[in-house]
Amino acid sequence: MTITLITGGNKGIGYETARRLVAEGQTVWIGARDPERGRQAAETLGASFVQIDVTDDHSVAAAVDTIRDQAGRLDILINNAGILGDVTSPEDMTVDQLRAVYETNVFGVVRVTNAFLPLLRESAAPSVINVTSGLGSFTLIHDPERVESKYPLAAYGSSKTAVTMLTMQYAKTTPDVRFNAVDPGQTATAFTGHLGHSVEEGAAAAIRIATLGADTPTGTVTDRDGVLPW
Repeated sequence: MTITLITGGNKGIGYETARRLVAEGQTVWIGARDPERGRQAAETLGASFVQIDVTDDHSVAAAVDTIRDQAGRLDILINNAGILGDVTSPEDMTVDQLRAVYETNVFGVVRVTNAFLPLLRESAAPSVINVTSGLGSFTLIHDPERVESKYPLAAYGSSKTAVTMLTMQYAKTTPDVRFNAVDPGQTATAFTGHLGHSVEEGAAAAIRIATLGADTPTGTVTDRDGVLPW
């Protein structure tokens, strides 16, 4: 049985991804900062819960220990946790505003991925799925027909550009683990002010990669429609 951890899995796209993967028969661990909300989400879905704050080394190490002790391995890691940060132009942005977004969206991905690599390597087909965004795509933010061109999200957008490149670099240098990035697109959750398509559509790209098993590729960036322009 496939064992999957989803960070930020107690709400929004993470929750929907967890719901769908539980329905697919996977053993899903919902990772969340808030123990009460995380446990409630896990109980509702028939998943397991592990407390994890992706910005904290000790919290991440404790989550690794929990899953090692209770599951023995990890097959799929979905780095879904992310924050929007302050919406401001680069000229008005402080370093601290930028750092706060990168701490979760970028450094958190590296912190969690590296901590879980030993457990992933206990799997026959280890896979890491990083949630990125078209808001970090150079192509899409210049396309007036795309919603990505409408939002000047310097901190969030650039953090997702970094996530995509990190995914590609992991894929190039870590051939025994599959690394892929997925873009949910603008999805109607609290994160977007409930604008966009359904959470079912938002979770589709992650679900596809997470259910490919031994056929999982590496080094791809996709949304629900296919390859994402960069």
